[in-house]
Amino acid sequence: MRPFTANKSSVTRFRTILFDLDGTLVDHFAAIHRSYVHTLPQLGLPAPTLAQVRAAVGGGLENAMRKFVPEARLAEALKIFRPFWDVHMLEDVEPLPGAVELLRALHSQGVVCAVLTNKHGPSSRAICDHLHLTPYLSAIVGAMDTAWLKPQPEFTRHVLTLLHAEPSTALLVGDSPYDVQAAHSAGLPCWAVTTGTHNAEQLRAARADKVFPGLREMASALGVG
Repeated sequence: MRPFTANKSSVTRFRTILFDLDGTLVDHFAAIHRSYVHTLPQLGLPAPTLAQVRAAVGGGLENAMRKFVPEARLAEALKIFRPFWDVHMLEDVEPLPGAVELLRALHSQGVVCAVLTNKHGPSSRAICDHLHLTPYLSAIVGAMDTAWLKPQPEFTRHVLTLLHAEPSTALLVGDSPYDVQAAHSAGLPCWAVTTGTHNAEQLRAARADKVFPGLREMASALGVG
């Protein structure tokens, strides 16, 4: 595959880009689905389909699990899910097309890139290490690293502060309405991709500033490609 190159005058519109992880930079749905299939039957509940799991995720593990189990059994479900996840989370995880190339090109142009995700923070860092994304990222911040989750504006602002970044020169890239809300509530635009949990119509309805089929198409709009 031909490596991406960057047009500096185009890329420098944004000095900082925050990326969601699942469905934006990586495809992790097979492993996530497998963990739900392991967990729910042990509670006497039906195993969910992959489509059901894709539709549930995005707001953090606890909120996703609530879509399958009653609140009274949430803690029980998490005690089954988390140990299985810790053992199997690196199975079947892959970078989405164009992810590594885009991060590499942005990094080479001095654009500060980071991950802002509702996925468990330590898991997110392990996945980025496993997929060799970490060298291009200035921070990887996820659930349990702070008191917040997307779309709470404090979460986005915390990462911008960590990076010494200004909203006026920052962009958030994601695949869900959570990402759009997180960006707009913190005063920055959101460019969305349809490789995750929501389609183009849903992302436009959520008021994403731009919507792309994937990162390769987004790269062209960023002046990388």
